[in-house]
Parts: sequence; structure tokens; C-alpha cells
Amino acid sequence: MASRGSKDGRNLRQQAVDSLRKAITTGTFPPGTHLGEVQVSEQLGISRGTLREALRELQQEGLVEYGERGRVAVRDIDEKDIINTFTVRAALEGVAGETLAASHYRDQHCASLRAAVDEMAAAARVSLEAQIVADLGFHEMLCELTGNDALLRSWKLLEGPMRMCIMYRGQERAVSNMSAERHLEIVTAIESGDPVKTQTIIQDHMVGAAQALLFGPVRARKPIDILEGRELPGEG
Repeated sequence: MASRGSKDGRNLRQQAVDSLRKAITTGTFPPGTHLGEVQVSEQLGISRGTLREALRELQQEGLVEYGERGRVAVRDIDEKDIINTFTVRAALEGVAGETLAASHYRDQHCASLRAAVDEMAAAARVSLEAQIVADLGFHEMLCELTGNDALLRSWKLLEGPMRMCIMYRGQERAVSNMSAERHLEIVTAIESGDPVKTQTIIQDHMVGAAQALLFGPVRARKPIDILEGRELPGEG
């Protein structure tokens, strides 16, 4: 049986992880910020050892990186990171959509997803942070409803980097991806019972989201095919 002290230690570490994750993904600690052990541990009221454990966990999530002499900084996000993140999302959520479209419980799943879309519409009247939470909540539910724990765990590893991609590119580009209407298209595709169509809709959704973050709502140059890593033919 675990001792009370070990449980308290885990709780402190998790609180530190949660606090740092929020500070990073909301822009309180912007990309490139040096996270000095003494300053941050005092700020959070934890030991330096607990802080080190928390930072290692955030490193695994892709939110911080270690440099020379063990210096830790908030990871910088660039265009390649956005493309890579949304490429993996397209693959994971494409599988989720296929699974739900072929499920005997499709109607119940779609009812849950429609409720999540309603939450997105309500969040749009509150704040950007509320919109981000509701948007990610929809996509997490998409994966969770499959009952595939490995799929859900893989998706959740991307949640921190996804938030960083959003904060890195600014509010206007982020908000353009979070409309309830765009997400209703996914639900409608699942309701059709066509797995191939659903996968295509979700991949198109991810391509559009990546393009909006990279180039803004009004495209100024050729879009990137996140599934192939090359430019698509079309208008410049």
C-alpha cells in the first residue's frame, strides 16, 4: 500500500504539471521562456525535485525542451510543428470517425457529439479560452467514443502541442477553426454511416484547420497538403 507521503508527492507533482501546462498553453509563459528552477519552484511552492519531475512530464508532452547545461525553456512552435501535429491528428481522428460511422451505436454517439457542438456554440459567446476548451472537448470525445484506449491516449499526447499551435498563431486564425458549423459536418458524415466519407471529411477538416493557422482565414499562398507534406495545386 502506498504511503501518504508518496501520494502527497504525486499530488504536488501533478499540481505542478497542471499549473505549468496552463501557463504555457495560455501564453503566460510564451515560447522561448526560460524556466529557472529556483524561480519557478518558489513561485509554485514546491521543491526543485518535484519541479524537475513535472518538467520531465511536460517534455514528454512536447511543451518544454532541454538545452545546454540542463536549461529548460518553453518549446518554440514553428510551421513544421503545426503541419506535423495536424498530420497526426488527421490520421488519429480519421480512424475515430471511421469507427463511429461503422458502429451500431452511431445514433447515440452522434447525439453526444451534437451536444458537444452546442457547447462550442455557447463557448463562442464567452471567451477564446472557453472556445479552445470546447473545441478540443469535441475532438477528444470523437476519439473517446470509439472505446479505443490506445487511440485516445495518443490523441491526448497532442493536446498540449495543439494548444500551443493555437496560441502561437493568434486569436483570429484560431477562432476561424472553431465554428460549430464546421464540426457539424463531421457529425453529419458519421450519421451517414459511410466510413470512407467520414474519414475524408475529417481529413479535409484538419487540412483546413492547419491552413488557417499557417496562412490565416484568407489564404495568401498555395495550401500545404498536410497528409503529403507538399504544396497543392491551386491559386496562389
